[in-house]
Amino acid sequence: MRATCKKCVWLILVFGFLLALVHIWSPGNSSRVDIRPKEWSPINTNLNGKLQKAVNDFQDIPYHIKEDAACRLARNTCVCVADKKTVNLPFSNLLWPQAWAHDISMAFLESHPDPKGVKQRRAKEYQSFQRRSYDPTDVLVVAEAQSPLQYPTQGVKVRPLKTIIIPGLGLKEEKQSNHSVHLTATLGTFDVAATVDRVYVTGVGEKQMTVWSPVLSALNRQLQFVTYTNTVFHPRTADTIQFATTGHSAFFTIKVGHGTMPTLYNFGSQKEYNISALVTIATKTFLRYDKLNDLINSIRQYYPTVTIVIADDNQHPQPVTGPYIEHYIMPFGKGWFAGRNLAVSQVTTKYVLWADDDFIFTANTKLEMMVDILEKTTLDMVGGAVREVTGYTATFRHTMSVEEGGEEGDCLHIRQGYHHVIDGFPNCVVADAVINFFMGRTDKLQQVGFNPRLARQGHLEFFVDALGSLHIGSCSDIIVSHASKIKLPWTKSDQQKAYDKFRYTQSNSDDNLHNEIYYFKNRFKCMTSN
Repeated sequence: MRATCKKCVWLILVFGFLLALVHIWSPGNSSRVDIRPKEWSPINTNLNGKLQKAVNDFQDIPYHIKEDAACRLARNTCVCVADKKTVNLPFSNLLWPQAWAHDISMAFLESHPDPKGVKQRRAKEYQSFQRRSYDPTDVLVVAEAQSPLQYPTQGVKVRPLKTIIIPGLGLKEEKQSNHSVHLTATLGTFDVAATVDRVYVTGVGEKQMTVWSPVLSALNRQLQFVTYTNTVFHPRTADTIQFATTGHSAFFTIKVGHGTMPTLYNFGSQKEYNISALVTIATKTFLRYDKLNDLINSIRQYYPTVTIVIADDNQHPQPVTGPYIEHYIMPFGKGWFAGRNLAVSQVTTKYVLWADDDFIFTANTKLEMMVDILEKTTLDMVGGAVREVTGYTATFRHTMSVEEGGEEGDCLHIRQGYHHVIDGFPNCVVADAVINFFMGRTDKLQQVGFNPRLARQGHLEFFVDALGSLHIGSCSDIIVSHASKIKLPWTKSDQQKAYDKFRYTQSNSDDNLHNEIYYFKNRFKCMTSN
């Protein structure tokens, strides 16, 4: 019995020793860190107090509103109002487009079985989104007038859990018996990379550090060696640093994060653009194999070796074969945007060109021109023009803006037109939305993505999602032709009738889906457009 007990004790000791070894050898830091989303800190409270003081100063001085300037300021209480019709002539809307308004909140909530519940869920989701997307560099910082503090205003970066020297720190004041500065951080600690005689430092390795000296020049020399070490891992955030001396304080941010990983494409060393190495053409097809074959044949006339990626959600798929063709079969009727997602996801070239399956390439479909403007500008996407059999050519250029509207949601305003002409490309402009014949940087389009819930109809929804992410252009001299849609009803084939039924039949569920996406996903309460 005693021998058995001894064995048990030895087993327990050995097991405990092994556990200790595993703990010691296991990678990583055992310290616990709170990484829950935060929007506030003691430094933010200090900043807010100083901002309120700056705003509330001089309240006794009268002022006069300048209406022509003040009316352009955001008021955070947006409304969507349709233009009043002033001209009642045939085709007047083509000559003088007027904006219509749509109350998304009313349209969606009236048809929803639980309007109160969905409003609460949207508010909760939005609060979560704000916490997760909070960026300390967005906090307003006002520099005090005549401050003796010298500090960096921007451009300071540190990798997560790494150390840097904070550049540019200094104190510029009259000589006195003692000079001191204080540094406070939230996500890191301070130290000095070197010491200077007659300078004293407390708080080394902590979030608060004080440096003082009777000799101002020695203090400033010591400040050149102050280091910051990030101690809370986050792949992308910022730490707001308070830098203070007697009677003065300043704030600046240190960006914490990994650098942006480059996405580089090795497409050879040709002096001219090798379109086959640079561009993949993507399309989605449904019930229109005759149109698809016409598209492929027209592409091959000008670009015989460019890869064509086809997403196909037909019920009875037909083989689409040939060199440089990738044909992907989807579940039946999976939909328009799901097909876009699939096709774009398979692209491995630097650029992807989107073309509908009933387009036809011509001598004016110059992909080299699209590549050229993308290579020479900051654009992420460039649209072309689509020419109908009637000769009418459309670019579908639109601008978009979002106006803040408070708790009920924001207002989306869409207008025909563009922002400005692109220097060096006289036929190209900057816009927010373009026609569905466009070339884009593959990685950028993949990042935005296409909402797969939009199965039958969808276009502007992608550009709403891309707002603030993609820099978009449009060129009117890069033209693709559109196969004729002019058909007498009695001449349509069964296949054409089936396509029209799937594509153009609008139901209440489709309307509700679009309203839901705008209301809940994008948090709009209304929209206007012309």
